[in-house]
Amino acid sequence: MQRPFCQVDVFSQDPFLGNPVAVVLDATGLTTEQMQLIARWTNLSETTFVLPPDQPGADYQVRIFTTAAEMPFAGHPTLGTCHAWLEAGGRPGSPDHIVQQCQAGLVTIKREGGLLGFAAPPLVRYGQVAEELVERIAAQLKIDRPDILDAHWADNGPGWVAVLLGSAEQVLALRPAIDNLDLGVVAPYPPGSECAFEVRAFFSAYGETAEDPVTGSLNASLAHWLLSTGRAAAPYVVSQGTAIGRRGRVHISADGESIWVAGATATRISGTLATDF
Repeated sequence: MQRPFCQVDVFSQDPFLGNPVAVVLDATGLTTEQMQLIARWTNLSETTFVLPPDQPGADYQVRIFTTAAEMPFAGHPTLGTCHAWLEAGGRPGSPDHIVQQCQAGLVTIKREGGLLGFAAPPLVRYGQVAEELVERIAAQLKIDRPDILDAHWADNGPGWVAVLLGSAEQVLALRPAIDNLDLGVVAPYPPGSECAFEVRAFFSAYGETAEDPVTGSLNASLAHWLLSTGRAAAPYVVSQGTAIGRRGRVHISADGESIWVAGATATRISGTLATDF
């Protein structure tokens, strides 16, 4: 069977410098095991599968897979899938918003200024990090404990621990060895810079330290923390991926009680996926 398929670059205006996601636009009839098999084969951080919605108010349903497991929600796959769905002729029920159904529930997405942005999901864990864990984080980042100005749980699902350093230069200089943590590190650029913050996202994979190029879920949870503590004022722009040769730009804004995480999206591969099932 031939299924519409594309790969979308998310969170960068510059070709091939964002974070790619694979999108299977018609996943009708695929089993969970078959979706996982395809996601493992694409070998991208996430592959998404679009299905008809079965919840009132949703425009489409998406299932999100890493190479190893299904995820209830992820940021750049949400924007990339929405981009692909709209490009394929999807028509939202509202002219102003698109509503995505996923395992985490209904996620609202809006189009504004040529960007797509999702409403940040609520945090499932928020609070100060125990000193013992902060010391462990410092050791894994290979920095001195006083270099960490603050550390906070800012988890909207993946398990993020947020760490604040003094400068973007310090963030870019990190060469960590991460073990069993999902760690987001953030620090400000000097006033007047193109971007307000530099962000890096670290986790352990296959016994080594891995880094995500541009991370929607982390920037959503960081925005909750930075805005609520007065360390940032919306709107602002985040740079991510610099240390690994990407040029991610994440646009954060606030609208009443909602925080919006937006970025550029562009299709880089378009065609069909041939399956024997």
